[in-house]
Amino acid sequence: MEKSFKQSVIEGLKCYVYVLVDPRNNCIFYVGKGSGNRVYQHAQDALVEDPPSLKLSTIREIKGLGLDVKYYIIRHNLSDQEAYLVESSIIDLLTYPAFNKGNILTNIVSGHHQWNEGIKTDEEINILYDCPKIEPIPGDRLLLVSLNKSYQQSKATGVYRRANDYESVRKYWQLSSDKANKVTHILGIYRGIVRVVIDVKGNSLCSVADDGTVFKKPRFAFEGDIVPNSPYLNKDVTDYPFGRGGAITYIPRTNF
Repeated sequence: MEKSFKQSVIEGLKCYVYVLVDPRNNCIFYVGKGSGNRVYQHAQDALVEDPPSLKLSTIREIKGLGLDVKYYIIRHNLSDQEAYLVESSIIDLLTYPAFNKGNILTNIVSGHHQWNEGIKTDEEINILYDCPKIEPIPGDRLLLVSLNKSYQQSKATGVYRRANDYESVRKYWQLSSDKANKVTHILGIYRGIVRVVIDVKGNSLCSVADDGTVFKKPRFAFEGDIVPNSPYLNKDVTDYPFGRGGAITYIPRTNF
């Protein structure tokens, strides 16, 4: 590794949030969280790996010009949960389209819970926390999935550890093939409120999770697009409760 912290510095930093800055224009192009020498690891990866990555391509362009990436530690001495919050807040601030049109980040994963805990107007805040009841659209077949074990990633473990909200919502769910093929939208539910909406494009069966967990019976993983302006987002679904210990339910409740 070209650069690294001494052990005493690592111990002082603990968990931290950092940004990578392009010296050609002094613009932030990546926001991350980590510990140890994580802030320097991307430059090392760019030298030894060649996956399709805008972040690594940017680093290679900088290095190719004989320049060095600039590194900034934004906050340190944080808990993992605090670092998630700081990281997602910075990503939101740098990418929110209403007042930031010039900054381009190379982050693949957006800020955690960006659709509900991210930047909001005062009107959107009222909508979020004074939630109207959901009004299903005729013809839509909605799969409601519980995010109780995955929504707060700082507390998630095993198969419930996910890269982002999309990954938490789309997999791994136990339902019949007949019902899976009818689903038009998946609604990720936390504390009775729709937090994430996915417009379903397809599905597949998985026998093994990303973390190596082997399922007794194959479970479904769905593909699709997050819908940030869905009429279902931030709606109250307490009229459609999950069964005792259940992880999924449906709208309509009958003839799905």
